[in-house]
Amino acid sequence: MSTRLARRLERSGLGLLSPPLVLLLLVFLLPLLAMVPTSLHPYIPGKGIGEGFTAEHYVKALTDTYYLEIIGRTLALGLIVTLICLALGYPLAFFLARTQSRWRPWLMLLVVFPLLLNLVVRTFGWIALLANRGLVNDTLVGLGIVETPVKLLFNFSGLLIALSHIFLPFMVLVLVGVIRNLPRDVEDAARTLGAGWATTFLRVTLPLSLPGILAGSILVFVLTVSALVTPRLLGGPTYKVMSTLIYDQFLQLLNWPAGAALSFILTAIAVGLISLSSAVARRLGAGA
Repeated sequence: MSTRLARRLERSGLGLLSPPLVLLLLVFLLPLLAMVPTSLHPYIPGKGIGEGFTAEHYVKALTDTYYLEIIGRTLALGLIVTLICLALGYPLAFFLARTQSRWRPWLMLLVVFPLLLNLVVRTFGWIALLANRGLVNDTLVGLGIVETPVKLLFNFSGLLIALSHIFLPFMVLVLVGVIRNLPRDVEDAARTLGAGWATTFLRVTLPLSLPGILAGSILVFVLTVSALVTPRLLGGPTYKVMSTLIYDQFLQLLNWPAGAALSFILTAIAVGLISLSSAVARRLGAGA
């Protein structure tokens, strides 16, 4: 019986996948499931986790306008950052994938270099740039574009700028690999049949690179909505997104049940988006 089971595992590929699956189960899934009972307990101010079970934390998070505003802000931030990274990253990735310049390795290094810096250092760099007396506002005032400094910290604009810069390399690196693997003979065939460069790109190159666009977009979106350090530093104590709200619930208010419930809601959003993207990717693969 054990021999049959071993053969089935070998044929299905589960034998090779079992070590990472076990590791994932131990370090991610089990701690996540351990928070399920916590999220269903009531919270008693001054005492902590109460007895019994209740869904009030989920109901409040999904019905209270304060929490809905933060959830909407987080999703909007993730969507806009993803679109900005895609708009900036695709042309850059296309150039890096197709260029024959001897400077290409150095250009790739420039893309990767920000990832080598500590995230806190990069965030404080953006604080210095976006502050009321920072480089950006001093330049705008000096050129006469604005009369008074523009508020770029502790609001949506500052987070949008910083997170777009921080996660742009992830989009570029994903797209470079996809675009480099596109079959060039298909593009050459389209041009041979009379298609111009723009038509070839829109009807051949872009559709073939859609799986990479989808993978890069989902990666940037999930990283954005789950980011903590940058929203905490650039958003300050008052401008919150879901990650900072969860942080405050756990470590500031010590309301672990509410923090656990909000964590599950954020996880459900991420998992649902990944599942949707996987379905879209399978449909695109089947259509191809």
